Amino acid sequence: MQSDATDLAAAIRHGKLSATEAMQASLEAAVRQAPLGALAYVDAAMGLASAEERDRERRSVPGRFSIRPFAGVPSLAKDLGGPFAGLPVTAGSRLFERKGGEADSDLAARFRDAGFCLFGLTTSPEFGLSLASEPAIGPLCRNPLDPARTAGGSSGGAAAAVAAGIVAIAHATDAGGSIRVPAACCGLVGMKPTRGAIPGGPSFGNHLAGIASELAVCRSVRDTALIFGSLSGNSRGPFADPSPVDIDSGRLRIGLLIDTGSAYPTDSDRLAAVEDAARALENDGHLIVPLSWTEFEGSVTSSGRVFADIVSVNLAAFIEAAALDESRAELLTQAFAARGRGLSVTSLWNTLNEAVLVSHKLWTLFDKVDCILMPMLSSAPLAIGSFPSDHADTDLHLERMAVFAPLACLANISGFPALTLPFGQDEHALPLPVQIMAPMGRELRLLSLAARLEAEGRWQHRFPVAGLPS
Repeated sequence: MQSDATDLAAAIRHGKLSATEAMQASLEAAVRQAPLGALAYVDAAMGLASAEERDRERRSVPGRFSIRPFAGVPSLAKDLGGPFAGLPVTAGSRLFERKGGEADSDLAARFRDAGFCLFGLTTSPEFGLSLASEPAIGPLCRNPLDPARTAGGSSGGAAAAVAAGIVAIAHATDAGGSIRVPAACCGLVGMKPTRGAIPGGPSFGNHLAGIASELAVCRSVRDTALIFGSLSGNSRGPFADPSPVDIDSGRLRIGLLIDTGSAYPTDSDRLAAVEDAARALENDGHLIVPLSWTEFEGSVTSSGRVFADIVSVNLAAFIEAAALDESRAELLTQAFAARGRGLSVTSLWNTLNEAVLVSHKLWTLFDKVDCILMPMLSSAPLAIGSFPSDHADTDLHLERMAVFAPLACLANISGFPALTLPFGQDEHALPLPVQIMAPMGRELRLLSLAARLEAEGRWQHRFPVAGLPS
């Protein structure tokens, strides 16, 4: 596993370094790793002030400090989602200026209550519309494991920053695989929680009819479990708050999908990693239940359509409500907005119904299995420039994303939780990710299985966490 945010928090708690020293190390790493393009905005003064506040708390109110699970740990917000007070989000677009900074969202307040010290924003594609993080306004985000390749999107900057060790953990959002795809590209753990598990208030305005969720990209399963436990619950709508379910102690029926169809073929080494993961769990006594692509194909196709319609309508409505000068946006963004304006009310209603049917179909699969093990990406991270935004062909762009991550949208449209983690490396020392899905409210099941796979030790982080004593 080689160091994570839990380790860094423990080092600060035990006095091996101060929060201020940890922040200084992260700021130095941000400068050193600037060519990666992971950070879109840095406020060193904010970060140092936050760290100094945690250090004062440790000295004067140690009891309060000690109950913060990530007390003093430097972190970053995504340039999309939130918002976090003092961090001027632009959604990767020249339609906004970096000034001001709204009040904390409910989630941002929980980040601070957990003890995180925020000091910047990570790179996102314009309005999160891509599985690469290469906005026209820059910076262009590269994969720390191979700078010629993408770090993924839309939380690519967050994943690059964590994988490079600039920070040990970072805020991320997921509307169509945007936590899981970058995590898979960079050798990290990424979980998209159950719909309704994470607070989206007070505005709920960036949650795309429920398909989007926020959490983090992490270097370990235990960090993922800890931050999920710290941020989830009592989200106050607009969706029902899922009741947490205890970890399963018995034999599980694990559905195994190792076929993604002729239209979305997955490389053999990635399928082999999924099979290896299944064998590891089978050796623990779990039952492996083979699943076929035909059981998923219709839902995958529907999920793609629903995603396209919801993001297009949402974008068109946002541009109109904010009275933005759309002509300054990237061509692809303009095309998605036009697509949204052209969608009829009847078509949108049918789309929302289709999303419900996707969820119902997935529930029927969980009548015969307790979780599903499947591929996350069809190939290694693609070359920089594989998802250009200087064109207006939305169908082509959507198809490129579907080919790269055919099973990414399914969790978003259905509302089910899904987690990805690396389970080995390919011939180029790039991660071989697997994905696990579970019924709603079963995050603890996902985390338990992921921890078991992580314990195999098939992946080691290449870069240490900034500031963490060796």
